[in-house]
Amino acid sequence: MKKFLTLSIATWLYLGAFAQTNVMDKASEIEAKVIEWRRHFHENPELSNREFETAKYVENHLRKLGLEVQTGVAHTGVIGILKTGKPGPTVALRGDMDALPVTERVDIPFASKVTSEYLGTKVGVMHACGHDTHVAMLMGAAEILTEMKDQLSGTVVFIFQPAEEGAPPGEKGGAELMVKEGVLSKNEVDVIFGLHINSKTEVGTVKYRPEGTMAAVNRLVIKVKGKQTHGSTPWTGVDPIAVSAQIIQGLQHIISRQSPLTKAAAVISIGKISGGVRSNIIPEEVEMIGTIRTLDTKMQKDIHEKIRRTATKIAESAGATAEVTIEKGYPVTYNDPKLTADMLATIETTAGKDNVILTDARTGAEDFSFFAREVPGLFLFLGGMPKGTDPAEAAPHHTPDFYIDESGMKLGVALLCNLTIDYINMNK
Repeated sequence: MKKFLTLSIATWLYLGAFAQTNVMDKASEIEAKVIEWRRHFHENPELSNREFETAKYVENHLRKLGLEVQTGVAHTGVIGILKTGKPGPTVALRGDMDALPVTERVDIPFASKVTSEYLGTKVGVMHACGHDTHVAMLMGAAEILTEMKDQLSGTVVFIFQPAEEGAPPGEKGGAELMVKEGVLSKNEVDVIFGLHINSKTEVGTVKYRPEGTMAAVNRLVIKVKGKQTHGSTPWTGVDPIAVSAQIIQGLQHIISRQSPLTKAAAVISIGKISGGVRSNIIPEEVEMIGTIRTLDTKMQKDIHEKIRRTATKIAESAGATAEVTIEKGYPVTYNDPKLTADMLATIETTAGKDNVILTDARTGAEDFSFFAREVPGLFLFLGGMPKGTDPAEAAPHHTPDFYIDESGMKLGVALLCNLTIDYINMNK
């Protein structure tokens, strides 16, 4: 029995290495197509829940591959299903499709010239977070895995997701809505993989982290109500602007003095404050809007409670009132520790061991978290920065100068394929 087990492991390792070499060759063969797809999406970006033409383009590709296709999922989402006809696990791969209300400044031939309306304002539209590359890489993985169907077992589900950046106000969307509509449960998904290209990580590099890898995010709204009066006699009213300034300071003390930051990072940021109409009128009300980022569920609950207490008590001490609203957001993006450990060898073999880096947790958020809350998930960061570039000089995500080196996508295609193949071989 021991001899048979040793032989089986050796056989699996040999077949795995062979499959990975085969996949990298295939990724090289279709690299030009993946780049062409990416440039099409980049030049024709669409905002969240409005990815109509993107969805049609993806649907046509999946149908040409002969896959079972579902459309209109969570508004504009597209699902491709590869059934091998042989028993085995069901692996899901996810790519997000939406762009951002950002006007592009990058000087490239396929730069976006698209404009649209966002919250009542005319805006430029740009793939300023790399979702165009995610769609193209997932289309490439679907083509390779379909071609290798006879070598696979089980089922592969390709999830092209809308609205990762958040549905417009008054609408639902994204991964959360896909989960509610049964994308994972109806397809009996066992595990899900995803990746995000990064403009400050060098091409050829892959970063990973077990457990909490990206933060939970909650939108914060604080309305401070005082008593309006003339600016020359503030003592005859209650100044909500002065109270708001004290509350902002108090919020920072929650992080710096009341949170165990050696356990996990946390951030409270106020991004907008509005109130008043002219210089000599102390207004009646001020509204502050901000974001809360946490990487630990218990800390998240504690920080939310402390925000409410801090804001209301500071306001009360000045004779004002504070109304605190903390909206539901994205949960922590959690990489299943066992799945991460099991797949590390695949990542290292695909990218080269020296190119795989254990990274710190990030306070950015990802709605892949909704998928990974339902089934074991693994979310990786893929290098998209030109080699030799100083990361400090590379434009961040969500900015007009965001830039991705397309040569990094081939590795992304190979990773999606090899993670799928090796997981199936380990669990069939």
